[in-house]
Amino acid sequence: MRVVIAEDSVLLREGLTRLLTDRGHDVVAGVGDAEGLLKAVRELADQGAPPDVVVADVRMPPTHTDEGVRAAVRLRKDHPGIGVLVLSQYVEEQYATELLAGSSRGVGYLLKDRVAEVREFVDAVVRVARGGTALDPEVVAQLLGRSRKQDVLAGLTPREREVLGLMAEGRTNSAVAKQLVVSDGAVEKHVSNIFLKLGLAPSDGDHRRVLAVLTYLNS
Repeated sequence: MRVVIAEDSVLLREGLTRLLTDRGHDVVAGVGDAEGLLKAVRELADQGAPPDVVVADVRMPPTHTDEGVRAAVRLRKDHPGIGVLVLSQYVEEQYATELLAGSSRGVGYLLKDRVAEVREFVDAVVRVARGGTALDPEVVAQLLGRSRKQDVLAGLTPREREVLGLMAEGRTNSAVAKQLVVSDGAVEKHVSNIFLKLGLAPSDGDHRRVLAVLTYLNS
């Protein structure tokens, strides 16, 4: 897996690099600001060797407000084949919404605290690189909380909402079953009911898993 890391903290950037390289991944560039991120990805793409995934901080120089997420949104538009995983100190709903709007492929939003959970963090990076989704449980909880207020998910049972939250984190049906200590069949039934209640037809394909969580974004 080829990775570009964008993080203005040298210590954290080097730590992420070591964490990924120790597990056999190739960090092809490390930059400290959004402009450097866009330039690095553009140059790698021009060389015919784009990264598989970008890991970027939400807040970067010069203003430390939204440069990182703005760059991430632009990358998703200009290079849709590259996964984008954003790291944030806190749950910032506006940024999460901007990042997750549109295509549901290859996108992630995690709190920086999750980096300490090394195995789960690396799994999330790999999942996003492969076109999957990785959402922090705190992000999911906040977004689903807003969705309930908007009655988007009002028709779901508490258990179905619980399953939906785990799906949003990028977990497979088997992983959801293990977390909830139920059978795979029970989870499959819940997932089918979620799709049905949210009006997501089979023709929507595999992305129904993500669309089920992100339906509220367009509401």
